[in-house]
Amino acid sequence: MKIQINIEKQYDEIEVHIYANEYNAEIEQLMKQLKKNEVNVIDGYRDNEIHMLKTNEIHCIYAEGIKVFFQTEEEEFDSKRRVYELEQLLGDKFVRVNKSTLVNISKITSIQLGPLGSTQLFLENEISVVVSRNYLKKLKQALGIGGN
Repeated sequence: MKIQINIEKQYDEIEVHIYANEYNAEIEQLMKQLKKNEVNVIDGYRDNEIHMLKTNEIHCIYAEGIKVFFQTEEEEFDSKRRVYELEQLLGDKFVRVNKSTLVNISKITSIQLGPLGSTQLFLENEISVVVSRNYLKKLKQALGIGGN
């Protein structure tokens, strides 16, 4: 795939042109990415205040019981949404690593493969998260590290 960008003052908005000899899965994926509304901020709640959190500052999202939380570098905020709703809303920026946790892909610092298939990942804020075997393949795909 070749990518060409032209920056000229005559354009009032961004235009995207795709040239190909056939419509295929790669183009389909590219179209989905372009059409997706990117969420940059989300509402988090703490001490009767609503905080507008930048999604790139959220390290992980997790559920405990019926409550859902956003974990940032040093703070924690409540969410009014369910984990599956946040997974759909935040798209490719976050990946599910177990039944109740989403992690920000850009905040992962390392993955530790343990005995008997146990896996943990570590985030920039030094939080560790257990990765379920059911979600390990999806995590590897999201990180582009392939394998099973």
